[in-house]
Amino acid sequence: MTQRRISIIPKAPVARILMKAGAKRVSADAVDAFADVLQDISLKVAEHAAKIAKHSGRKTVQEGDIKLAAK
Repeated sequence: MTQRRISIIPKAPVARILMKAGAKRVSADAVDAFADVLQDISLKVAEHAAKIAKHSGRKTVQEGDIKLAAK
């Protein structure tokens, strides 16, 4: 039995994203796995955006920081 991480991303919106992408049905394990992937990617983008804001002499992360970090 594998231990699951607690996700901060709600499962229902994750399932809706998968359904919107064309899935007819989505298993609970698939939702959990996709939520983990989204959380990992989001954390990396957020950390990079925070570094960009700090480099610009700001404490506040702005929209442009997010867009630049996501590239």
